[in-house]
Amino acid sequence: MNATQVNHPNIATLTETDVSNLALRLEEDDYGTPFEALTDWHLLRALAFQRPELVEPYLYLLDLEAFDES
Repeated sequence: MNATQVNHPNIATLTETDVSNLALRLEEDDYGTPFEALTDWHLLRALAFQRPELVEPYLYLLDLEAFDES
């Protein structure tokens, strides 16, 4: 799976290997443009909400912070 080849993957069909490759790309941060990185980041974020079991080992890449809204 390549970020430039897959713009809108079907999240339901992504495998652990796909997510691992996605995370590796984000860790290496070797993109041609900032938009490629942003595309991968948004895909990982969407996965975190829709298939959290796949993203759990890579949550640190999302830098999500809990907010206390009380």
